[in-house]
Amino acid sequence: MILALTHLISQLHLVCVASLLLAIGQVGVTSAFAFSPHESQVRARTSLFDQSSHNNILILDHLNLNHEKGRHDLVKAFYFELLGCEPDPRKEENLASGKKTLWANIGCNQFHLPEGKPKAQTFNGIITLAYRSEEDLAALSARANKLMESGIFDGSSFAYDETSFSLTDPWGTLFHLESDSDAADLRGSQPGSKSDGLAITDLTLYVSPDASFAGIGRFYERILGSLSPVVKEDRCKIWVGPRQSLTFLRHPDGKDVSHVQLSSAESNDGVTGISNYGVHISMYVANLEQTYQKMEELKLTYVNPRFKRRAYSKEEALEQCMFRCIDVIDPFAPEKGAIVQIEHEIRSVVKVDGTMYRSCPFDEIPELY
Repeated sequence: MILALTHLISQLHLVCVASLLLAIGQVGVTSAFAFSPHESQVRARTSLFDQSSHNNILILDHLNLNHEKGRHDLVKAFYFELLGCEPDPRKEENLASGKKTLWANIGCNQFHLPEGKPKAQTFNGIITLAYRSEEDLAALSARANKLMESGIFDGSSFAYDETSFSLTDPWGTLFHLESDSDAADLRGSQPGSKSDGLAITDLTLYVSPDASFAGIGRFYERILGSLSPVVKEDRCKIWVGPRQSLTFLRHPDGKDVSHVQLSSAESNDGVTGISNYGVHISMYVANLEQTYQKMEELKLTYVNPRFKRRAYSKEEALEQCMFRCIDVIDPFAPEKGAIVQIEHEIRSVVKVDGTMYRSCPFDEIPELY
């Protein structure tokens, strides 16, 4: 009875999600920004990328989301058997041992899936994945039914609506699946076998009712160099690749939302600081140095002691091909603080010596400015 009720609630939730996705898909491609004379002066001072016709953000390559410790069986059933992602061979030892981090590859993109301590994380939003055809989605539906019949997802939050192609993973994260044969990023792929899915085409993050969507748009346009953010009354869409977006959407229930889990603690190697145990997103930019400088000017760079790679300066960021930030602010009103907090791992395609960074999924270095 309890399991049946849980499944019904999950199905009703999926219906609501389908309606939201329909609304998100109706967002146009024209920026809604308008500038006063004062704002125009600030814009001239703060924008690094106004003179470029290129998107400084090249790709959102991975989402880092903890899975439930000791449940590799659920990870493999959901990500590999159902979604058709491929195990990354760089984590083959962990796959064989049944513990620690797994990486699930889908085209040029990845899910990084560390073990929780011990609980899994739930992504507070919607993850959209693209497949080649309706036939591929039909095959996925057949796999979903077979897995549900096997009992592997019994007692979990898993639910699937084959009408809207929306599903909930075993820990409550919402996914939407779509057919889009043009969604593949032809610039490269992750290592290993070819995945059934083509790409993570959108990450939609829920935000609190009072979030400034114009401010979010300005953060990504003025600081990270994204082209033409799409700003509406209840959402903002950021282009993070040729056919990939990062969407901020007011929570449908009007709830306050947090994407961070901050804790002051000492890391395994003795470094003390504010660690974030929440989810994080990773993206590659064309100009890491300028992006770091702009973040540093506004005191937005962040070091997470949870991870071994730490960039405390521009030089260290260039050497390590990455740095982190966590606060999304309005560069026209930085004194108001964070509009939303979500950890970003900002990466460079190239190393200091001009060669490609080893983890970059591109086949070759793209044309940079």
